[in-house]
Amino acid sequence: MPALTMDQVRQLNSYSMYTTEPKRTLFTLANIKQDFYLTDFRNLLMGITSAPTEAAAVSHFSRRYGMFFAMQFYMLAAYDEVWDGKLEDIRFDATEEFGAHTVSIFLNPNDWRYVDEDERISVIKSILYKQGHEIVQQLRKVTTISPLTIWENFFGYLLWHYHILLENPGLADQAMEDIEILEDPATWALFSNKSWWAEYTGGQSPSALVNVPVRKTCCFSKDMPGLMACGYCPLK
Repeated sequence: MPALTMDQVRQLNSYSMYTTEPKRTLFTLANIKQDFYLTDFRNLLMGITSAPTEAAAVSHFSRRYGMFFAMQFYMLAAYDEVWDGKLEDIRFDATEEFGAHTVSIFLNPNDWRYVDEDERISVIKSILYKQGHEIVQQLRKVTTISPLTIWENFFGYLLWHYHILLENPGLADQAMEDIEILEDPATWALFSNKSWWAEYTGGQSPSALVNVPVRKTCCFSKDMPGLMACGYCPLK
């Protein structure tokens, strides 16, 4: 397993993912896959964040988790690496950022691995299904939040990552290849007859959408104590 460089660790830290030990583990991603735990999970989120509604709490969590989901594609394009550990090793703890209470992700730095070119498409399909679709389905069991809202919560970070990657001459070609894979409906065929990413971007380059209110749904950030509406809010 490759050890992460300091630059990679700093990149993770900038998106509230840490390779240190948490003070405590409130829950893991494996817990969220367990139906019997979901009510406790939802109530815990509402208690930590003081969210006014279940929808706001779950949407907020999906934005936090979305940073990890989107980082998978950044690391793949930039370093040919992905996180490939056990779900119980994706741990969450309560943290405070800018005066607001939230949850952050704690990961084992030895859980990243290199991806060979001939497995790239299968790895992307696996991430979309196991770390995307299956988590979306679980989150929807505890609130009426739409799947589109959760996917858009993931994609907001991914849009920015791809914009940065496309601005780098050394990484642009690989980023574009990965974008084309994500735009292909066949990549999503395990659970959808369309590309949710292509629906989100309309087939446009991420760099053309960075300052555009590309979202179709509200992420409820405006309802969270200490937060404001996100920059992509369609209600503005």
